[in-house]
Amino acid sequence: MVDDLIKQLTGKNRQEFEAAAAHLVEAADVEMFKALVDKDDFLFDFVKQNVADRIANAINESNYKNLLLFLKYYSPSYEEVIISSLVKYADEDLTDRMLELLENGTNAEKTYCAKFFTYIQDPLSLELLRKNSGTEDEFLNANCAAALGAMKDEISYNSALSTLKSEDEFEQLKAVKFLTAYGNKEALYPVIDAMKTSTMSENIAAEIPYLTDIFTILESDLENGLLVLNNIINGLGEIIPLSSVFDYELYELFERLMVHADDSKTAVVLLNANEKFETLTENDEYLYDEDKDTKKEVLDIRKLLSHINKKELLCFVNQELREDSPFVYTALDFAEDMYAVRELLKCSNQTIILKTAEVLKSKNELDDTSRQVALLKITDENIKSIIRAL
Repeated sequence: MVDDLIKQLTGKNRQEFEAAAAHLVEAADVEMFKALVDKDDFLFDFVKQNVADRIANAINESNYKNLLLFLKYYSPSYEEVIISSLVKYADEDLTDRMLELLENGTNAEKTYCAKFFTYIQDPLSLELLRKNSGTEDEFLNANCAAALGAMKDEISYNSALSTLKSEDEFEQLKAVKFLTAYGNKEALYPVIDAMKTSTMSENIAAEIPYLTDIFTILESDLENGLLVLNNIINGLGEIIPLSSVFDYELYELFERLMVHADDSKTAVVLLNANEKFETLTENDEYLYDEDKDTKKEVLDIRKLLSHINKKELLCFVNQELREDSPFVYTALDFAEDMYAVRELLKCSNQTIILKTAEVLKSKNELDDTSRQVALLKITDENIKSIIRAL
């Protein structure tokens, strides 16, 4: 019975889907809603949007309270239709009920309630939103942060800024996600600064475009925009899902960069992108589980990047073989001038020295003299051991 109703609700027959939507809301069919949520990963986005629209058309002033029974089953696909409808008919009693659920409900109920308070900005929700913004549930955290951002809560905002400096990088990443959802664009540079020194730089970079898109960053600050993009490229397929190519508008970004590839930073990033998309498309390992739209987009980006003039771009690489360049690690991957590479063995950054030694080894250029130059600069015993073993 439930499966039949879901088929009708997601189908193309207007008479059937209108009747199924009306049944869902009027009968407060929680079992049917749970079954619908369980299918989230198996339905196309346009189908879920159709379903949300059909549910919206079935909601009215006499049945909207039935939606409260659905809050036990969280779905980002139906969150907006449920909460916007509750907000539309909200009164003091409903707001009190949402406050109660935000305090004592399940995580799913709290997540919906946090969304509710992005619209109904009740000061009584502030402490509960702060409390629930740092859980292990990312949907709940994000909705609490967004609600706190809507209310311009400075206490939680300043706390997250402070946590960006934490030595616990998982806490630091939580702070980045909070600030992204909070939505204050003034947090952009503190987040970028955190990215520059973090061992989770790809994870942090993945969040930044949801705060400020990369096009905007590039227009005002080419170096930092390219650095965010470079970290995203490094994380694709391993840390960052390939479907994110749409969110980041990578095709359009690379298209624009290829027109203006007349500086060393852009050249290094495009070389990195070209190599990454070669790797992503050379076998089925990365694309096997992706949907057809993602596969097509990744292949289209690969085709676009195949038109870069590698010889021309490689001429710029030496300019980034500097200790103070944020692109030095990527530049080392593409360096062809081994004299310029060896010069980095004399720098003071031990991680760069290690990377340089590894590059020289891969090119059969790590002789005893180079190894000794490297070891003279190294104080970290672990790094010394790695270089000796190369």
